[in-house]
Amino acid sequence: MNQYTVKEIQALLQQINDEHDPLLHEIAQDERKSVQRLVARWHKQKRQEEQAKKQWQEMSRYERQLFAQGIKYIAGIDEAGRGPLAGPVVAAAVILPKDAYIPGLNDSKKLSEAKRETLFHMIQSCAISIGIGVVTAAEIDEINIYEATKKAMIKAVEQLSPKPDYLLVDAMTLPIPMPQQSIVKGDANSVSIAASSVIAKVTRDHFMKQLAKRYPQYGFEKNMGYGTAQHLEAIRTYGTIDEHRLSFSPIKEMIKMKKEGEQYDEPR
Repeated sequence: MNQYTVKEIQALLQQINDEHDPLLHEIAQDERKSVQRLVARWHKQKRQEEQAKKQWQEMSRYERQLFAQGIKYIAGIDEAGRGPLAGPVVAAAVILPKDAYIPGLNDSKKLSEAKRETLFHMIQSCAISIGIGVVTAAEIDEINIYEATKKAMIKAVEQLSPKPDYLLVDAMTLPIPMPQQSIVKGDANSVSIAASSVIAKVTRDHFMKQLAKRYPQYGFEKNMGYGTAQHLEAIRTYGTIDEHRLSFSPIKEMIKMKKEGEQYDEPR
């Protein structure tokens, strides 16, 4: 093997897919440390690929069962933004093809921002259809976050074309006449729901980053509307904007205290 440069060996390893390949065994006999590192990296990458395939198989079991029943278009539905103090709740509905394979796809909360962005584009390239549903902070205050989440999910489903034959929904049952299954922790147990989880999360994050440019004092590009100490302090200092959920604690209490303080300060 010494007749090959390290760069040449690196190129050869990229062509090997089987750990029993005689060429891999031959390369592994090369005692140069740089070559040994390349071989170790090859084995690590293959382990990661195998783990990704195993995870995909485990997370595809609901879809495989439905495809086996002759169901063609399966939509996974999930949301992002139920808990924040500011910004909309965003739902996504995603129909993946039967032969889809998106390695690394998982519950969006378990992924780094960079990984979510990568998967976001992979899902967009792969999906048969994607629907997005958005419900504003004002609507959330009016109908409550649970109803707002359902409304966003229904909006997302209505955006799909072709229309789905079956819905896999993350921990919700939607009041629409369509066959569906609610799956607890669906974003970690169904590839369709995991895909919608990523689409919803990244779509909402992009919105919050744009909002941060208009209202930099709240740090939305970092907190995404959640009640961090910096965000709460900004509300105390600057007050609220239209994108804040006035029915959520502790904003509701802050507003009440401010009103009571103003009443107390009025001349008697």
